[in-house]
Amino acid sequence: MDYRRIWHPGGTYFFTINLLQRNGNDLLIQHIHLLRESINTVKTKHPFKIHGWVVLPEHMHCLIELPENDINYATRIRLIKIGFSKAIPKTERRSNVRVRRGERGIWQRRYWEHLIRDEADFQAYLDYIHYNPVKHGWVKQVKDWPYSTFHRWVEKGVYPLDWAGIDGDLYDFE
Repeated sequence: MDYRRIWHPGGTYFFTINLLQRNGNDLLIQHIHLLRESINTVKTKHPFKIHGWVVLPEHMHCLIELPENDINYATRIRLIKIGFSKAIPKTERRSNVRVRRGERGIWQRRYWEHLIRDEADFQAYLDYIHYNPVKHGWVKQVKDWPYSTFHRWVEKGVYPLDWAGIDGDLYDFE
């Protein structure tokens, strides 16, 4: 399959990043502090602005903006994954291929990215990020999920605290 990435200097991108094992895996929230440390370490060495982020047990979504004239989101994603992988205990089962390649077997090799086109696109993906824990049945109200940037946006007055509960009428991206 031919995967083509869109590279736009200073672009704002939406990402979906999945663990290899999606069923019954809560690794990301079990080690949320290590994931945050990895993100912050990468952000220090390779700056980017976080507009939105949600971490679910087995995958995460983020909306980040690169510095002007910078196109290298791939390095940032790779380093976040590596930093987290190195920090957690080695308990996962690995295939022979992953052993030969020196891979931990924690993350799916690929990720999904989308270049944000305009303000409406930005808002749609920010909404999607924050609604995701409700969509997947982890909580009934967006405000109840602790691993998201939702509360920062509430403080800025962008969302009301009671935004998009279980009866919310939102987008269907999948």
